[in-house]
Amino acid sequence: MLVEEVMSRDIISVDSNKTVFEACKIYKEKKVGSLVVMNKNITVGIVTERDTIEKLILLKKDPNKTKIREIMSPNIITVHALSPIDKAAKIMKEKNIKKLPVILNNKIVGIITETDLSRTIDIYSQAVDEFTNFYYDSKETIDKILDDWGDLVIKLKSYKKLNQKNQIDKLEEEIKQ
Repeated sequence: MLVEEVMSRDIISVDSNKTVFEACKIYKEKKVGSLVVMNKNITVGIVTERDTIEKLILLKKDPNKTKIREIMSPNIITVHALSPIDKAAKIMKEKNIKKLPVILNNKIVGIITETDLSRTIDIYSQAVDEFTNFYYDSKETIDKILDDWGDLVIKLKSYKKLNQKNQIDKLEEEIKQ
């Protein structure tokens, strides 16, 4: 399964000169946990709820005065849209991040989150169940085919022995004459 199949295509961004308070309003309104940070039309970072907690609240900064650019993560880690989802999961685990921007043709086209990845578990679980059912259904069919072949082989051996006995009987009769 590819990243583009499970990512969210709705990219919510915020201007780097906005305050953290304004960003929090966007978090609430859009029901997201991260925002792509823009300066004019250039992506300059990402800001997450965790950034807000660690770089603002715990440092007792004022959200009405602190700009997004002051708390954002400027070095964006990304994954390609056509990468398998396990690559995204590996990056997220290694970098200890929960939201990963997705790129295609050097442009952010979506974001994949831990929640998106967790939804794929159901898909894989269903596929495993289907495979398991197929295996058990097929096993009965294969066992029947093997039994039938075994019966056929036994009959052929019996026929061969009977045919050999008949040939021997004919030869013995010819010899007697």
